[in-house]
Amino acid sequence: QVQLVESGGGLVQAGGSLRLSCAASGSTFSSYTMGWFRQAPGKEREFVAVISWGDSSTYYADSVKGRFTISRDNAKNTVYLQMNNLKPEDTAVYYCAARWKGLGGVKLNDYDYWGQGTQVTVSS
Repeated sequence: QVQLVESGGGLVQAGGSLRLSCAASGSTFSSYTMGWFRQAPGKEREFVAVISWGDSSTYYADSVKGRFTISRDNAKNTVYLQMNNLKPEDTAVYYCAARWKGLGGVKLNDYDYWGQGTQVTVSS
């Protein structure tokens, strides 16, 4: 069982930056592939970025590529999402998710555990 707690959301102007954190419980964090998803009002939850266990390879949605960076610190059981050059269309609740020893993962049902989410609002 893994518990995930996101933090770092808030209100920012367009062009600004935020760094989201997701802290995981348990001693096997390094064996989980970690993903970030987001859900805007009235829209389905969508994939944002993933970082794999082991080699920490990363993959991004086209909409955030070049602006967002996912990273992990296994010693701190934490995954991060650095978001730069934010746009109003990035406004959403951001969720982190974990899957045991998965290779990547862009679909919701690839993941076993989810956090409660953190709100990001980008004003124009």
